Amino acid sequence: MPIPPDCSSSASTARGEELLARDRADASPSIFLVAGEPSGDEIGGRLIAALREAAGDRIGLAGVGGEAMATQGFESLFPIEELSVMGLVEVLPRAIGIMRRMSETAAAIRRLSPDAVVTIDAPEFANGVWRRLDGVDTALVHYVAPTVWAWRAGRARKLARRIDRLLALFPFEPPYFEAEGLDCTFVGHPALETAIERDAGAAFRAHHGISGGPVIGLLPGSRRAEISRLMPVFADAVGRIAAAEPAARVVIPAVPAQVGPIRKAAADLPVPATVAARREERHAAMAACDVAIAASGTVALDLALAGVPMVIAYRVNPVTAAIMRRMLRVPYVTIVNVLLDRPAIPELLQENCTGARLAEAALGLLRDGCAREEQRTAVAGALARLRPAGMNPSARAAEAILDVVRRRATGRSPHETIA
Repeated sequence: MPIPPDCSSSASTARGEELLARDRADASPSIFLVAGEPSGDEIGGRLIAALREAAGDRIGLAGVGGEAMATQGFESLFPIEELSVMGLVEVLPRAIGIMRRMSETAAAIRRLSPDAVVTIDAPEFANGVWRRLDGVDTALVHYVAPTVWAWRAGRARKLARRIDRLLALFPFEPPYFEAEGLDCTFVGHPALETAIERDAGAAFRAHHGISGGPVIGLLPGSRRAEISRLMPVFADAVGRIAAAEPAARVVIPAVPAQVGPIRKAAADLPVPATVAARREERHAAMAACDVAIAASGTVALDLALAGVPMVIAYRVNPVTAAIMRRMLRVPYVTIVNVLLDRPAIPELLQENCTGARLAEAALGLLRDGCAREEQRTAVAGALARLRPAGMNPSARAAEAILDVVRRRATGRSPHETIA
């Protein structure tokens, strides 16, 4: 028996139904977007802007998203923070609530009957929604290819049975899915669209009264569990760095939904810390840093674009780590290192993720100008491989999605790829 949706989402759902009904009457495309975590929300925000640029403001949009999508006028059925869980073991305590949200999302799609459903990243949540849509006449597009090249290669075949089109961020990904008969379009990584002004870092320092010694950026992730697991280790590292560099300062670009836990953790640091709480100053805060210690994830590309040398860190539940080590097929977790097939960016994971080792790696970058420049050069080479030809990634993704919608409207197969 389907789980009924929360009353809290009914108003947004009603608005979505009205919007999509109006746009369908006007022969405008109607698209249901599902972003399940902050990184997907950032991609979704850019995608909404690109869809409207390509199809006009009367495009019908509804679904699930976060703050970045909300800035585009998008109303989410429920807060995506409820879905943002990382790790095989960590998800278990929240499984019932997540499954409830899968059912609510699928029920909304059935009611709205959009031309296309676009799920963004969060493949486990997306798969739960797809399984609840059997028999629904709508095109299914997934944006951000699952990392089958890193682990669980069998997901490519399963995905090919579920969806109509896949949009990949990395140029080496399409062959993994095309071999299973799934049309996969390389669109590039939307993070590459970020434009950071040359003096943004200096302006951020001046605005927040930061001067003097080196500035250490801390980016402990976008999930509460990541922050609680990594911030104590980061704090230990900062203490060790401060012992060697007493004038050091800390800047923490915070994900808005986690500002509270971040501020609490920052108050216990042994050096002055500035929390960048506003989404619009996040990239300027990164640019203000001399070196960064960051959780593994998309933020590595953000730091790379800001020209900030970095050390990547991560810890998960030991059981999760043991399982994943048996499944991983690549030696690195940072996409720059994967692309280059070498550790251009230091990765300190699990038992290697300690305050002492993080401090040593960060101090090495602070004190060695050649090491900083070598990392920047390597990162620039990797970033160049992520740019598609002809248009920016979000525009390319919007074009692919609207092509699927057009083909479906004219009775042509959504599996036919764009030129």
